[in-house]
Amino acid sequence: MEYLTEYDETNPQSIELYAQRMIGKTFADICREDSLGMPEIISRISNYEILHENRNRKGGLGEIIEERFFHYSCNNDSRPDFDKAGVELKVTPYKINKNGSIVAKERLILTMIDYDTVVNETFEESHLWKKSSLILLVYYLYQKEIQNRLDYKINYVKLFSPSKQDIEIIKHDFEIIVRKVKEGRAHELSEGDTLYLGAAPKAATSQNRRGQPFSEIPAKPRAFAFKNSYMTYVLNHYIIPGKDTYEKVIKEETAESFEEYVVHKIEMYSNYSIRDLCKKFLEKEYEKRPKNLEAILTYRILGIKGNHAEEFEKANIVIKTIRIGQNNKIRESMSFPAFRFKELVMEEWENSTFEAYLSETRFLFVVYKYDEHNELRLKGCQFWNMPYQDLNMEVQKVWKRTRQVLTEGLEIRQRNGRNYNNFPKASDNPVCHVRPHASNAKDTYELPDGRPYPKQCFWLNNHYILKQLDARFLK
Repeated sequence: MEYLTEYDETNPQSIELYAQRMIGKTFADICREDSLGMPEIISRISNYEILHENRNRKGGLGEIIEERFFHYSCNNDSRPDFDKAGVELKVTPYKINKNGSIVAKERLILTMIDYDTVVNETFEESHLWKKSSLILLVYYLYQKEIQNRLDYKINYVKLFSPSKQDIEIIKHDFEIIVRKVKEGRAHELSEGDTLYLGAAPKAATSQNRRGQPFSEIPAKPRAFAFKNSYMTYVLNHYIIPGKDTYEKVIKEETAESFEEYVVHKIEMYSNYSIRDLCKKFLEKEYEKRPKNLEAILTYRILGIKGNHAEEFEKANIVIKTIRIGQNNKIRESMSFPAFRFKELVMEEWENSTFEAYLSETRFLFVVYKYDEHNELRLKGCQFWNMPYQDLNMEVQKVWKRTRQVLTEGLEIRQRNGRNYNNFPKASDNPVCHVRPHASNAKDTYELPDGRPYPKQCFWLNNHYILKQLDARFLK
């Protein structure tokens, strides 16, 4: 067969059009077709397919696209892959969940953060922006049941540039990350600090560290990355044709940052009661209030008719309602999704589900307070993510203790007709604990030893949450 190599390396559209010939092919197909037409490309490497099938070889699938389809040798050049066109190539997986939803399998790594040089860069002239302003996205379908990853199929190929509104948020994220490095706090960086652009851990082992310019404390190697939530939105609303977009919170240009805009919008209704907000935004009162009523009201205040906001989806922002009593205390602790016992014992802290959730999620605390008539009134809101030290010291202790309990065998005791266990309690740790998250006693997961047991989850302690709130909410 004739192997087509015609594309204009100075023209992004020509590169995209040529790349779309990969759609419907596996990586094995690309290797096979290339060996028929241009065997000299791989003559320098023996066992090419075996080498690149190795799942421990980072970037192996991307190298196949570079070397076997576009026919240029991969390298660590800091310039975009197609420098003459200003196009960066990114090969990235997506998956289809059991419920049919389509999600990015992972964050999109853009470029390593050089702590020494990034502090002297502006966003517009940064190495990051040169590598992310125009990306050729090659999406392949990850399927757990496929053993040889060269058999993954490429289904979408498209040029992508962030929208004007996205660029403003990405720029703000970049500045937050750089500011932390300038403050000598690169070791405290977390993906929860920002919205779309994260500072993702990027090291061979969890023990790897490197120097930073304004502190003697070594920091984890990190890379600029578009978050998993952002890439899921890009996949569903830019790459896959025919998808509807969610409503935007910001519908017109504003001088405020996204977070400033949200806080200002919500605090316009400070001191409104739940009843007042229902009348204004829902035109009705609930005899039996839904559990997510306050979240619904938050969306309506922000001008969102449904229960999804575009910016929230992209940034993985989770709304959490907090109710302060007249005594300036919080009665409820904050729950998170239930964990599966058998899955938790197979994890390590650095790649655990709970660590990823807390480090990658940004929370919007919407705060209400009971007045003298015991009526809930909106006080305002604040964005929050868990501080690095709290996550990697106290929460890690609780997680590891939970894993130890499950590994050694959960102790279940009965007293006065009630079940008790030896999971970490609120009195054991200043930040979090473990307790049930089940609708009833029959709502269970299987323990590692095979016994069914009511679902459990991690909870943030109520007094810890109170300490995280702005003092203005307690007045």
